Amino acid sequence: MFDAKFPAMDRSELLLIRKTLDSGYRQFSRNYGDTIESFFDPLLAFLIWFERLLLDTPWWLMLIILVAIVYGATRSWKLSLGVLVSFLLVGYFGMWENTMRTMSIITACTVISIALGIPIGIMMARSDRVQMLVTPILDVMQTMPAFVYLIPVVMLLGIGKIPGLIAVVIYAIPPVIRLTNLGIRLVDKEVLEAADAYGANNRQRLIGIQLPLSLPTIMAGINQTIMMALSMVVIASMIGVKGLGQPVLKSITNQYFTMGLLNGLAIVALAIVFDRSSQAYAKRTQKYMGGLENA
Repeated sequence: MFDAKFPAMDRSELLLIRKTLDSGYRQFSRNYGDTIESFFDPLLAFLIWFERLLLDTPWWLMLIILVAIVYGATRSWKLSLGVLVSFLLVGYFGMWENTMRTMSIITACTVISIALGIPIGIMMARSDRVQMLVTPILDVMQTMPAFVYLIPVVMLLGIGKIPGLIAVVIYAIPPVIRLTNLGIRLVDKEVLEAADAYGANNRQRLIGIQLPLSLPTIMAGINQTIMMALSMVVIASMIGVKGLGQPVLKSITNQYFTMGLLNGLAIVALAIVFDRSSQAYAKRTQKYMGGLENA
C-alpha cells in the first residue's frame, strides 16, 4: 500500500548507490588506512603504557591511591570505605586485572572526551551559529545505535584499543559538550555585566567567571560521559578491547551465567564509584561557588 503510493527509488538504482558508497569506502580504507592508523600510534603507545602501569602497580598500593583520590574529591569516609570494599571484592573474585584494563580505557576515553568536549561546548556557548551546526551532529551521535559506530571504525583501523577508544568517545562525548554549552549560557547576565564594567576581556570573563560558575553543570556532563563510556564496555569488547566486557561477552556466547553476573556486577561497581565520586565533587564545588556568590 505504502510502496504503491510513495514514489520509491528503483531497486537497481538504490543497489548501485550502495555498491558505489561501499566500494568507495573500501578503497579509501585501503589507500589511507595505514596512514590514519600510524597517526594514532602515539595514543596507542600511551594506552599500552597506562594499562601496564595500572596492572603492574601492587594491588594494595592501587587501593590506597584510589581511596585517596575518592576521599580527596568527596571528603567522604563512607564513600571511600565503599570504594575500598568494592575493589577488595573485585580482587577476591579474580577480576582485578580486567577491572584495571577497563579503568585504563575508561579513564583515557573520559580525558579525551573532556579535552575535546569542553572547548566545543565553549564555542557553542559563544556562537549561536556554531550551536546550530553542532547540535544536529550531537543528535545523530546520541541516537545512532552503538553497533553502527563500529562498522566504519573497524573497516578503517581494524580491531584493537584505538578503534574501541574512538567508538567509545563518539558515543560518550555528547553530554559534556551539551552541558558545557548549557552551563555557560546559564551564567547570570548581571555577573557578566559587572565583569564588563570592571574592564574584563573575553578570556578573563571565560576563565574567571563563566567556567567557575558553570562548573557544577559541566561536572554533571562529565558524570554522564563516564556513565556512557562504561555502558560501551561490552560492545567495545567485540572489537578487541580487553577488560570486563570480554568475560561478559564470553558468558553470553557460552551461557556462563556466573561469569557474566560477576563481571557485570564489577562494571556496576565501577559505575557507582565514578558516579558517586563525581556527583559528590560537583556538590562540593556547587557549595563552594554558592559561598563565593554570597560573600
